[in-house]
Amino acid sequence: MEIYFATKKLAGMLSLEKERVRAFGPDAARALALRLQQLSAAAELETLRTLPGRCHELKGERTWQLAVDVTKGLRLIFEPAHDPPPSKPDGGLDWTSITAVRILEVRDYHGN
Repeated sequence: MEIYFATKKLAGMLSLEKERVRAFGPDAARALALRLQQLSAAAELETLRTLPGRCHELKGERTWQLAVDVTKGLRLIFEPAHDPPPSKPDGGLDWTSITAVRILEVRDYHGN
């Protein structure tokens, strides 16, 4: 899968191990590297349903965004990099057609 980043700063922070460790600590940095490898290796988003990390669609103001667990409350948040996002007839995302994602942020969006 192709991976894009919302900003150059985010790309730098997540692309280099030293920067991941500085921003998130060693445990989260390792977990983030694994999640990014999993995304990159997947042919389409559907593959992530079978992997640990609980990849899931978000709701409300984050509709069309997805998240995967990193550590504890920390999530890697991304969206399909397709315009428009592939959707199923019922209106949900068509995970089998998503072949590119845009990383938006890494955070605990529940505020913990």
